[in-house]
Amino acid sequence: MYIYPDNLNAKATLWLWQLRDLAVIGIGLLIAVLALTQLGLFLPMVLVAAYAFLSIHLDGLSVLDFLSFVVSFYITEQQIFEWEDPT
Repeated sequence: MYIYPDNLNAKATLWLWQLRDLAVIGIGLLIAVLALTQLGLFLPMVLVAAYAFLSIHLDGLSVLDFLSFVVSFYITEQQIFEWEDPT
């Protein structure tokens, strides 16, 4: 018997990334290594590492989604507090 999570509705994942993200990271890593060895540029490697960190998924939520929620809660959206008289 083969059991797949969420009745075949879940996205395919490998370790902490979705397969699409792993493909992007792999291709980006290949280009970054070529840029590092041929041109001496280290910036593409940093960009790939940043993308790999931001695309980590835990419990259906990526690090980038979490950071966007934090920014919207603390910076961009106004917090409304309503005070009521206890009497």
